[in-house]
Amino acid sequence: MTKGIYELISEEQLQKYAELAVRIGVNVQKNQLVVIHSDIKNATFARLIQTAAYEAGASNVVMDWTDEQSTQAFYIHATDGAIDQFPDWQHARYKEWDDAGAAYIHIISENFNIFKNVSPERISRFQKAFRTKLEDHDAMIRSHKVRWCLLAVPSFAWATKVFPHVSKEEAVQLLWQAILSGARAVGTNPIKDWEKHDRAFESRKTFLNDHQFAALYFTNSRGTDLVVGMPKNHVFIGGGVTDKKGISFFPNIPTEEIFSAPHRNKVNGKLVATKPLVYGGRVIYDVSLIFQNGRIKDYDAATGQDALQHLIETDEGSHYLGEIALVSNHSPLAQADMLFYNTLFDENTACHIGIGNASPSNLQYGSNLSGEALKEAGLNTSLLLVNVAFGTEDMKVIGMKEDGTEVLLLKDGDFQF
Repeated sequence: MTKGIYELISEEQLQKYAELAVRIGVNVQKNQLVVIHSDIKNATFARLIQTAAYEAGASNVVMDWTDEQSTQAFYIHATDGAIDQFPDWQHARYKEWDDAGAAYIHIISENFNIFKNVSPERISRFQKAFRTKLEDHDAMIRSHKVRWCLLAVPSFAWATKVFPHVSKEEAVQLLWQAILSGARAVGTNPIKDWEKHDRAFESRKTFLNDHQFAALYFTNSRGTDLVVGMPKNHVFIGGGVTDKKGISFFPNIPTEEIFSAPHRNKVNGKLVATKPLVYGGRVIYDVSLIFQNGRIKDYDAATGQDALQHLIETDEGSHYLGEIALVSNHSPLAQADMLFYNTLFDENTACHIGIGNASPSNLQYGSNLSGEALKEAGLNTSLLLVNVAFGTEDMKVIGMKEDGTEVLLLKDGDFQF
C-alpha cells in the first residue's frame, strides 16, 4: 500500500515548517486571529500550523477548509448563475476577518488533472466574480495592510509530474526535499536562516531604491528583448515586508525575488517565458508576449492558448503589467535546476513579470494614495496578478537612468550589486 504524503516526511521536519509559517511567514502576534486556508487533504499539516499559531499566542485559529473534488464538481455542474455570482456571505466573512486584523496562511499544492475536464471559460468567469467581490480584501493584501503567507506541500500528482521516472513514494520524498530546501526550512534553526536571508534582501533593495532607474533593460539568448519603464518614486520590495502597524512578515515561503511595479504605459519589446505558466489548473507552455506602450499587443503559447487568452482578457488591466522582479539564478532554489510546475516556486528561480494588478507598496507612500493618484503615477489596476518567469542563465539586466547612465544589475543571471 502506498504511504500518504505525510508519512513520507518526519513530524519534526513538519513542525519546523509549520513554525516557520507562523513565526516568519505571518509573524503571529499575541491575541491575533489567524485564518488557515487549506484543502482537506492537507489537514495533517494545517493542524500543525494551528497548534503553532496557538503556541505563538493566537486568540483563535479559523480553519477555512476547501475540497478540490467538490470544486471540480462545482465548475462542471453548477448553474451559470452560481458560476457568475460570488456569495455575499463569503464577502462578509472576509470583511469581518480583515476588520479583526486577521493573519492569513494559505497552504497550496498542485493537482494538474483535477480540472482537465473543466472549461477554462467557466473557471475564468468564477475567478472574475470572486475577485470582483473581494476587491477590497485583495487591496488590503496587496498594500500589506494585512499579513499573509503562501507555502506549499507536495501531492502525488505534482510529485510525479516533477519526477516522472521514479516511484510515487520516491517522487513525493524528492519533492518534499526540494520544497523544504527551497524554503530554507532544512537547517537546525530555519528562523535564524530567514533573518540572515532578509539582511541580504535589505542591502539590494536599498541599492535599487537609491538609484531610481528610469527603466530596466532585459536581454537573453531565448529571445527576450524588453525595456521596462519605471514610475517615478518607485519602491523595490522583497523578502520581509511590514504591515500598517510596522510588523514584519514574509508573504511567500520560499522567496528570492526583489520586485517593483513598472510604469503601466512604458513597457516595450518581447518577452519569452522560460517556465510553464500554471493558471486555473492548466499548464501553459512556451508563452511569448509582445508589448507596445505597456499593453500586451500580441501573445502566443504552444499549449494552453485558450487559457492564456482568458487570463489576458480578464479585464483591461490584465493587458498590462503590475510587477517586475529581479531574481538570481544562483539561489538554493534556482540551483536545484528543476521545473516545479508551480508559480510560487518557478517564479522564485528566475526573473519574472506579473500580469495585472500593481501593489501600492511599490510606490513611495502608495498605500496612502487614492486609486486615481496611483493611476496617475503609472500603476496598473486589475482583478488579477499572474506571474510569468522569463529569466535564464545568460540573462543580462541593465539599469538605465534619466541622464543616460547605465548600471549592470545582472550578468549571466546573477546579481552584480
